[in-house]
Amino acid sequence: MRIRGVVFRWAPAAAWMAVIFWLSSRPGSDVPSGIAPYAHFGAYAVLGALVLYALPDPTRVLPAVALASLYGVTDEFHQAFVPGRTPDPLDWAIDTAGAIVGAAVLAWWVSRKRRSAP
Repeated sequence: MRIRGVVFRWAPAAAWMAVIFWLSSRPGSDVPSGIAPYAHFGAYAVLGALVLYALPDPTRVLPAVALASLYGVTDEFHQAFVPGRTPDPLDWAIDTAGAIVGAAVLAWWVSRKRRSAP
């Protein structure tokens, strides 16, 4: 795969990581209570799918989940430096669960499209 193709495929994941970083930079008082677990799950479901898309074989779920989960670890570390936010292992577990679902759904869809292609 050429460099341009690699950049093109990774750009959405990198952009989404930047969105997650920005959201994690919001002070704790800016975060509505009660939605955090759903926000973590949804954000990382999208990230899991985008990372899987960026990989050369978009059916290899494990590497995509590992990379998204690793980003979740860095996100929780980052929150240690944001006023009113704290790192939480449960949030990381929810991030990882979201990444599993997002990557698995995309892998299923890609596999299904490949089987139905002439």
